[in-house]
Amino acid sequence: MSMKKTFLSLLASACVIAPGLFGSAAQAQFLDGPPERIVPESQLQVQLSYAPVVKQTAPAVVNVYTSRTVRTRSGADFFERMFGMQRAPQERVESSLGSGVIVRSNGIIVTNAHVVKGADELKVVLNDRREFPAEIVAQDEEIDVAVLRVETNGERLPALAIQSQSDDLEIGDIVLAIGNPFGVGQTVTSGIVSALGRTNVTDLSSFIQTDAAVNPGNSGGALVDLSGELVGVNTAIFSRSGGSNGIGFAIPSELVSRAVDSALSEGRIVRPWIGARTNAVDATMASALGLDRSKGAVINEILPQGPADRAGLEKGDVILSVDGTPINDDSGLRFKLATLRKGEEVAIRYFREGSERTVNVETDIPQESPERDERKIQGMNPFDGATIVNMSPALGEELGFDPFISGVMVLKIERGSAANYNRLRPGDFLIGLNDEDITSTRQFESLLETVEADEGWKLSIDRNGRIGVLPTRYLPREP
Repeated sequence: MSMKKTFLSLLASACVIAPGLFGSAAQAQFLDGPPERIVPESQLQVQLSYAPVVKQTAPAVVNVYTSRTVRTRSGADFFERMFGMQRAPQERVESSLGSGVIVRSNGIIVTNAHVVKGADELKVVLNDRREFPAEIVAQDEEIDVAVLRVETNGERLPALAIQSQSDDLEIGDIVLAIGNPFGVGQTVTSGIVSALGRTNVTDLSSFIQTDAAVNPGNSGGALVDLSGELVGVNTAIFSRSGGSNGIGFAIPSELVSRAVDSALSEGRIVRPWIGARTNAVDATMASALGLDRSKGAVINEILPQGPADRAGLEKGDVILSVDGTPINDDSGLRFKLATLRKGEEVAIRYFREGSERTVNVETDIPQESPERDERKIQGMNPFDGATIVNMSPALGEELGFDPFISGVMVLKIERGSAANYNRLRPGDFLIGLNDEDITSTRQFESLLETVEADEGWKLSIDRNGRIGVLPTRYLPREP
């Protein structure tokens, strides 16, 4: 009998080939259902190998090569400054390397959004050295997931099954990390699941923490269990030196699966919400609310006519669980909602006025209400060259802004324009003009028509939460 068997395959064969290895109790348990996790009890078990799992999974892990053109302008020398000459920008191509996982045999690959960010060209190289040009189907920088597609011309590629239930993964389970660290070639490292539900790595996720060595280049690679299923996509390391210190993080399969389904069905990665702004409950707040300990996410703002409002949730309610999953903080709540589908009805357990209650809430996606109504300001005014939009929950999510922010926002500024000269910036919110409140892009454009060019222009703006008056003056464009 080959020594190179995984723990799970050994359990399957032990009943026939080595019935004395685990004993009759273990055999009976295997026949009745899934095998229990066990600690090695003999030298034979200690010498087992992960090779069968690697052979099964490694062909589905790929290298992702990206390149992008960067334009740089060198500093002006004495003669350039003297005679007003300016050199043409120099271009150089930057290349980077990451990893990816084939999750559909027809050429669908998942990787990290930061691996493909800004790429002009993408190339995927398989384990057998075949190369394919790739395109981005969808990406979401906040959850750091990107979905790619390669044209296989009908050929079926090796693919990994995504673990359907994240609850199957437990702290202490053995996992393998497969990727291409430092560009040295495909590498496999082993470790255990060190922790689950790590939400303090980014604003939105619930990471798997592992001590399997994860290094630069592993990003986007596979974290697999001993059944050969994808349990996570490696995304980050915690290290002061840049190398592995035994603290690596992976995006759970639950979120990866939802992101892939959303990208393929809708062409973008959609993250449902319930229309409620929440904060984590600390010990002081828990005591004030009457909770026995700090847990859950307290609602401090509700979108009118949003899912939470329609279900009867109120400001001050503390969300304790969603669909049976405990909620420890607001990041955990956002992660759980991101794993759901639009229109899915879930049971939310919450705390209000000293008692726990349950309500069913139908998830939705942030809506574009009001419509963005993008407009480029032109004419004889200090804002000529600015593009403005109406902010909405959908646009806030798209641009990475607080989805509860409303108002008229500067989306972009044309170089050399009057708006650029007057120091307007993308992200500025227009509050008022000459003591008139600004309520929409259409209203602002109409308001500009009522002001003569030689009149004063007093623009109130909100910049990064600070409200003030921006000094402006009209500068006619050069013919």
